[in-house]
Amino acid sequence: MNFDLTDEQRMLQETVAQYVENECPMARLREIFDGDEGHDPVLWKGLVELGVAGLAIGDQYGGAGLEMLDLAVVAEKLGHAAFPGPFFNHALGALAIELAGSDEQKEAWLPKLAAGDAVASIAFSDPSGGWQPGDWSLEAGDTLTGTKTMVPFASEADVIVVGVAGGGMVLVAKGAAGLRCERLDGADRSRRIDDVTFENTPCESLAGGVEAAPKVRDVGLVLLAADAIGGAERCMEMSVEYAKTRQQFGVVIGQFQALKHQLADMALAVEPSRGLYWYAAHALDHVEEDAERTAAIAKAHITDAFMQVARDATEAHGGIGFTWEGDTQMWFKRAMFDRAFLGSPSTHRARAAELGDW
Repeated sequence: MNFDLTDEQRMLQETVAQYVENECPMARLREIFDGDEGHDPVLWKGLVELGVAGLAIGDQYGGAGLEMLDLAVVAEKLGHAAFPGPFFNHALGALAIELAGSDEQKEAWLPKLAAGDAVASIAFSDPSGGWQPGDWSLEAGDTLTGTKTMVPFASEADVIVVGVAGGGMVLVAKGAAGLRCERLDGADRSRRIDDVTFENTPCESLAGGVEAAPKVRDVGLVLLAADAIGGAERCMEMSVEYAKTRQQFGVVIGQFQALKHQLADMALAVEPSRGLYWYAAHALDHVEEDAERTAAIAKAHITDAFMQVARDATEAHGGIGFTWEGDTQMWFKRAMFDRAFLGSPSTHRARAAELGDW
C-alpha cells in the first residue's frame, strides 16, 4: 500500500505553490491583510484558471471530479502562504450543493461555481456558538428569519449554504430580499467573516441536507487541518531563517541551545501530523466507517499544534514577533481562525471519544 501522495498530487501542490509565490509575495499579502476586503479578485481568478474552484466538483458540471485528498493538499499550500481568498468556503458550499441539491439546483449552480463565475459560502455558526448540525436552531420554510455569524466572505458570495434547525441546509442567493451582511473585525484578515441577517428571506431547501451536512462539516474539518499544517510549516521555516541571521551579543541566535530545542519541537509538531490529515481526507472517500472520527481528530490535533507553533514562532522572533510590522502575526491569526472555526479542539476531541465508544 502506498502511504504517500501520488505524482499528480505533488504536481498539483507544486503548481499552486508556484502560483502563490509568484502572485502573492509577502508584500502583496501584507497589503491585503492591512486593507479592508481580505480578498483580491485577481488572485482568486488566477486560482480559478488553475482549476482550483472546481477541483472536487463533478466533471459533468465542468469540474475536475477529484477527491477530498486532492482538495486538502491544495489547502495545505494555501495555508503555507496565508493565501487571502474564498477557497475554503467556496469548496464547502459547492460540496453541499453537489451532495444535497436537486438536479435543478446542481445545474443552476455547479457549472458557475466550477468555472469561478460564482462564489459560494457556508453559514453554519449560530450566534450562540453552535457549529454542529445538531446545534443549528434557525427555522426554515420558504423563507428564513434570524442570524448566522462568522460567515466567510458572505458579502462576496453569490450563494450561501445555510445550516438550519434539524440539521438540514438551505440555499440563499445573493441579493435576496431581507438578506443583510455586516462585516466583522475578525483577527484573520486574510479570510474575512460577516454576520448575516435574514428577514423573511427567500430560500431553497437542499433535499438531501440532513444526510449531507455531517460530511460537509467533516470535509471542512479536514481542510482546516490541512491549512494548519501548511501554516505551521511556514512558521517553522520563518523561525529557522530568522535564527540563521539574527544576532545577539555578537552571536547568531541559532547557536543558542534553548532556541535549537524550540525549533526542534516545532518540527516534531508539524511533520508527524501531515499523515493524519492525509488519512482523514482519504477516509472521506474510501473508508466511510473511519471518516467522521478521523476528521474530528485531525482538526483537533493539528489546529492545536498550529496554535502552539505560531506561539513558538512569535517567541523565536523576539520583540518583532509581537508587532503588526512583523510577518509572524499573520500566521498567528490564521492559526486562531483554524482552531476556532467549525468548533474548538476540545469539542472535536469529545466527539472523537464518543465516536470511538470511549
